[in-house]
Amino acid sequence: MRRFLPGRSDAVPAYDLTGPGPGFVVGPRPYAARTRAGDVGLPRGSPVGTTRRTTRAPQLDPLPVEHLEDGAVEEIRPSADLESQAFRDLTVDTVDLAGARLRESLLERVNVAVLRGPRAVLRDVRIDGGRIGSADLYDSEWDSVRITGCKLSFVNLRGAKLRDVVFEDCVIDELDLVQATAVRVSFAGCTIARLDVQHTASTDVDLRGAELREIVGVTSLRGMTISPLQLALLAPLLADSLGIRVEDA
Repeated sequence: MRRFLPGRSDAVPAYDLTGPGPGFVVGPRPYAARTRAGDVGLPRGSPVGTTRRTTRAPQLDPLPVEHLEDGAVEEIRPSADLESQAFRDLTVDTVDLAGARLRESLLERVNVAVLRGPRAVLRDVRIDGGRIGSADLYDSEWDSVRITGCKLSFVNLRGAKLRDVVFEDCVIDELDLVQATAVRVSFAGCTIARLDVQHTASTDVDLRGAELREIVGVTSLRGMTISPLQLALLAPLLADSLGIRVEDA
């Protein structure tokens, strides 16, 4: 885990940004949102600067678990092409899926110390339960992926392309989304100790269900949805990033 010293430009205070309720979309404001409350397109009493578009949820196809074949650990290797397989109760030190393709498959109760999967392609994949120490998945592509009930120490998704992805009931120590492209990604019942979203391109990324302890790259939250409470707790970071001085009269 990287440590940051006070005063450094990349040092970010640890804020607990969890909270229930409807959210605001952090993104470019439409013309109506730039007008005063009560003008055309914005109902009187609405918070100025917020959009009203509903955040779209991830769209995942059901995985026919009963039709999956049992996979063997020997089949998991770089550049492998794996389809319709189930890997259960897998406990290994290292898994190397660099450049591999994994489709319509299940990983259940998987315990891996080091997972290497740069440039891997995951499509219609479910990861259900287990523990992964370090997951090096930069430049990978995820489409219709659900991760449930997992403990993840470090997840490197730099430069990855994520579409229709759900993290549910997961504990993540560090999630690196620097320069990633994320479309319809949600976090439900998750705890993320450190989230780095610098230069992330996001559309319909829903953070309302996540307890965020520390966040890096607050100016790159465009396209993400947060709750009103999260917005209030983000205010000091937003003010600092925009050079706004907040003082008592």
